[in-house]
Order: sequence, then C-alpha cells, then structure tokens
Amino acid sequence: MIKLGKYNTMKVEKLVDFGAYLVDSERKEDEPKQEVLLPTRYMPEGLAPEDTIEVFVYKDSEDRPIATTETPFATVGEFAFLEVVQVNDTGAFLDWGLPKDLLVPYSEQKMRMKRGGIYPVYVYVDDATKRIVASARLEHFLGNVIPEYKNGTEVDCLVIQHTEIGYKVIVDNLHYGMVYDNEIFRPLEIGQSVKGYVKHVREDGKIDISLSGKAADRVGELAERIYSFMKINSSNGAAVSEKASPEEIKVRFGCSKKDFKKALGLLYKEHKISISANGEAGIV
Repeated sequence: MIKLGKYNTMKVEKLVDFGAYLVDSERKEDEPKQEVLLPTRYMPEGLAPEDTIEVFVYKDSEDRPIATTETPFATVGEFAFLEVVQVNDTGAFLDWGLPKDLLVPYSEQKMRMKRGGIYPVYVYVDDATKRIVASARLEHFLGNVIPEYKNGTEVDCLVIQHTEIGYKVIVDNLHYGMVYDNEIFRPLEIGQSVKGYVKHVREDGKIDISLSGKAADRVGELAERIYSFMKINSSNGAAVSEKASPEEIKVRFGCSKKDFKKALGLLYKEHKISISANGEAGIV
C-alpha cells in the first residue's frame, strides 16, 4: 500500500511524455493497483520500465497523489519548525520544501499564525479529508505512547522551547523531554535537531535527556579532543591545566569540569601527558 506523506519504494509501470507512472513495488497480486505519476522534472536520467525508485508521495493542487524525488522538510508523523508563506480564509500555509504548501487549518492553530513567522508543527494525514496537513497543537500528538527506553539509549531530539530549568525537546517524534541547563556545555537553539541520550524516564512519561553519551565513551572522546588540542597548541602557549575554571573548560572543550578531570586522568594513565605540581598538563 502506498504511504501518503512518506517515502515509498516504487516500480516504474510505464513511461509517458509527461513523466512515469509508478506502482508500489511491494504490492500483492490481490491488492488494487494504484498508479502515481512522477513528473518528468523529477525523473533521473535513464529511468526505465521495471526500475525501482524511492520517492515521496503527497497530493497535488488537484488532490491527486503525486510522486517527487525532492526532499520535504518533514514527513507525516514528524515535528518541524516551518515558515508561514501565506494566510487566507482557510488557514496558514507553510513552506515544507515542496511546490504545494502545507496547510495549517485555523482549528489547528494555538494562536493566529502570521506570514513570515516560523512555528513548530506536526505533520499528519487528516482522517476526514485524507489530505496532508499540519497542526500547531503539539500536545495532541505527544505522550500518547508509553516510553520504553533503557538509560543511555540514543534518541533524536527537536529543541522546541527554553524554560527556567532548561530546554524542552521532542524525543523521537513521540515524547516530551527535558535537557537541563546545568548539563548543557554547548550552544542550543530553538528548532535545532540534536542527538540525545536517555537519562531517566519519569513517572509522567516525560524523559530527562543528556546531550552526552555513556560516561566511558564521553570521557574517552573528550580525552582525544584534549590531546589533539594540546598537540596543536603546544607551541603557542595555550596551556591546559586541571585547575582551570569550569567556565573556561566549558568554553574551550564544551564539557563539565568533572569530565575534564576524568579525561586528563585517562591521558595520564595512558602515559600520554604529564601533570606538574601546579596542575599544568604537558605532552610526554
């Protein structure tokens, strides 16, 4: 079955003057054949009948399914920050990277969207119209599945808001998460997508997220960065000291002082550096 608003692997059924008609490459014999047009402008050179191709399927301005090799900014089931390019009596229309803009009906806006504004939205297929639309009512699409993560699991996060204690994130397009300010050692921006690691799943289903991986992996990677920094800067007087302030360490290496000292200790145990009485590290 062709998945609207998703990427599909499809087979070329036939070529015509204005493009190629595609069918689901995994269609079973007892399933109805649904042809989707891939317009000529999206066809790779040499495309022939029976070839398979990955395409994104959406609906054109006449409400017909159509295929493209272009990449939208978000697919069905995903959250993204998108810009409003038009507002009319129907709602707001967002640029999502495809020729036909994405509608946010007024009923799905938390506040009236304005042209030029950039808003976080969720992309989905409306049950009534069978059209791809977006909603700014994020809370309707989050927290509906019980999170089943082990601590340390790597997840995809979208940064959506800064609060008094840290940044709210959307985890794997399913859950709310939080990255706490006192655990952030590199700049974060609203709308940024980052890799995170599960620290703790709370009873309310929200997830505490760390931007650093497991301690051993984190310290090992940091030790490599410190050692590279020392080799590059050994001749210009940029000293590395275990007595450096937390602020200096955060700016220079993007880490906590605790991890910094662990990384220096690891380099010392590996006989890569020496540490003087005043705390300065030097390459052995």
